[in-house]
Formats: sequence, structure tokens, C-alpha cells
Amino acid sequence: MIFDNDGVLVDSERLANGILAELLTEAGLPYTLEEAVRDYMGGSMVSMRQKAEAKLGSPLPADLEDRYHERLFAGFAHLQPVPGVREVLDRLDAEGITYCLASSGTHRRIHTALTTVGFWDRFEGRIFSSEDVEHGKPAPDLFLHAASTLGVKPADCVVVEDSPLGVAAANAAGMRVFGFAAMTDPAKLATATEVFHNMTALPEIIFQA
Repeated sequence: MIFDNDGVLVDSERLANGILAELLTEAGLPYTLEEAVRDYMGGSMVSMRQKAEAKLGSPLPADLEDRYHERLFAGFAHLQPVPGVREVLDRLDAEGITYCLASSGTHRRIHTALTTVGFWDRFEGRIFSSEDVEHGKPAPDLFLHAASTLGVKPADCVVVEDSPLGVAAANAAGMRVFGFAAMTDPAKLATATEVFHNMTALPEIIFQA
């Protein structure tokens, strides 16, 4: 099992995309929370900058990422796990199923989030970031890197993702993917193997697949 982090393990997408929308607006590119989710959720900060600068027609402030992470980590003080995901991990542990994390976020962001919600010990040593590969999602590189490192064939992997970019990456890697539509329009996850709306439903989906 390969889990995305933001929006799948930790309930951070609304906070993160709200901050991004504020910073882009301050930089002269007006954005709402919903538009930031639509355009950037699931991608790396590198890809965000490339897309936003193409829309803006000029460079974003050089310190935008630093200010983003400063506000984000301050907000992480109140971060919670996605409801139901702790029970999912408990079930996987009980069944002896190996799981890992593969996120577009930086290692610092992942570490801060997992430590805050008490999940670091569950994933330590099995954490993969877009910083580890040349091409982030929607390229398959990150998921293939995770599978290769853990010695698992891509066809034997199942990915849990909440963004179209992540679903596209899993499909490109030749992995089954379950699309978590808590914040995402289910239609945008339609290429997933299966779409679900409540994390408590995931164990049944996993063990029936």
C-alpha cells in the first residue's frame, strides 16, 4: 500500500491550499481556495511555481516557498489525521500488509506533519518525497521509486490518492489506485480503479480488490 500524505493521511489540504491561494493573490495572481485545489493540489512546489508563473507572465517572489512553509508549519500545530485513517493503518498492521508514504511534499513537511499527528513511527524508513526523484507527479517516478526501494513489483502495489495528479501517476506506474474524494470532485478521479468518499470504507475496498 502506498499512501499519499496531504489529504489522505493528514487533514492538511484545506490549510495548505488556503495559504497558497493567499500568497498567489498577494503576488498579483488572484486565487481562491477552490481554485488552488483545482490547479495545484497533489503537485510539488516546483510544479506549482512553473504553472503559476506561466499564468502570471512573470516570476513569483523568490521567497514565496519559504513564506508558504512558514505559515503552513505554524498551522500544523493543530493538524489532525484524516478521520478514519488511524483505523485503516491498524487494520493493515494486523493483516501484516506493508505500507509506505509517497508525497509531493518535502521531507521536512512530511516529517513535521507525521510527527504532529503521531504517525512518524508508523512510516519511518518508508517515506518517499518528490525531492527524491527528477520528475514528480503526474510522472510515475515517485511511485516506481517507492516500489523499487521496497522490492515490490508495481503490479503488486495499491496507491491511495486524493488528487488527479496522483491518480495519473499511479496509473502511469502500472499500479491500482483508489481515489479518495473527500475534497476532490469524484469526476476528476474517474480514472482510478475505484473512487471512495469516506476513509472508513477503505479496508473493505482493499480486501475485496
